[in-house]
Amino acid sequence: MLGFSWVLLAFAATSVNAGRIVWDGSFNNYTTPADFDRWSWANQVGSYQWYIKGSGPTSRYLNVDAAYKNPAITSEQRGLKVTIDSTATWNSQMMRTELIPQTTANLGQGNLFYHFSVKRTNTNPPDPTLEHQVMFFESHFTELKYGVGSNPSNLGWYAGGQQRWSTPFSPDVWFNFAYDINFSSRTVGLWASTGGNPLTKVVENVAATTFTDSRDFHVGVLRIVNRNPPEDWYVSGVYVEEGPITTAIGSGAVPPPPPPVPTTVPPSSTVAPPPPPVSTSTPSGPLQTKFGQCGGTGYSGPTNCETGLSCVAVAPPFYYQCQ
Repeated sequence: MLGFSWVLLAFAATSVNAGRIVWDGSFNNYTTPADFDRWSWANQVGSYQWYIKGSGPTSRYLNVDAAYKNPAITSEQRGLKVTIDSTATWNSQMMRTELIPQTTANLGQGNLFYHFSVKRTNTNPPDPTLEHQVMFFESHFTELKYGVGSNPSNLGWYAGGQQRWSTPFSPDVWFNFAYDINFSSRTVGLWASTGGNPLTKVVENVAATTFTDSRDFHVGVLRIVNRNPPEDWYVSGVYVEEGPITTAIGSGAVPPPPPPVPTTVPPSSTVAPPPPPVSTSTPSGPLQTKFGQCGGTGYSGPTNCETGLSCVAVAPPFYYQCQ
């Protein structure tokens, strides 16, 4: 199995305005929670449909404020706080609060990049013992998950139903993503960064049943079990772009946060193993693929890379990667 961790590598060739924005999902036009209520089945207006919600007022589940956005995204005036609680039930015992794109654009053709940033804090934090599905499509061909996988306290990326990558979901850190979806070749990959760092590709495209009717990208969170206490998730920088990808995160002015320090492993295991020694012989055992983890704090997976690749110290002592 591939190892998973966070990559703090800034991509060398940063593009500022590379692609064409197909759909702008920013919250600049939403000044209060009441603005989301302007949309209805009889009056379909705005950037988002708002119907996956609980029985309470909108302000119980959605709130917008400048404090809720990634500060590196200077063009964005406000971010979104998404709340789920025991009243946020949708046709089951699941907790859900989600927005859906409202657009006439085709968001399911060619090579598109679905951009967004997510964050959590220590106030109303997500429960790592319960499965969460975050920023997903109706068919779940790609999504973020929390509370499951090789480390339930990590935020993991899934494609084709399999975990392909994950990172410690540290509080008060903005995690930036772009789903690299090629609807023509039916593949999906992942770009990621933190804070104001430019996106870098952390997982190459893999086969998936890529499909959207342009109205089933869920901007929000679903939790499998419905119970209190409530949880808050923060969302910023949402847009869909036709390639090539824009890797810059706003102005990039926010300094990157320090690498997260594991707190659940014994002190003796916090020392990162050194990268594998260079050898001219063929390594034995499992080999890590390109962009896969090959060393780092607490890592126990393959430490040898496929032929032609080297194990590179990306964010020592926390993360080494085959390149």
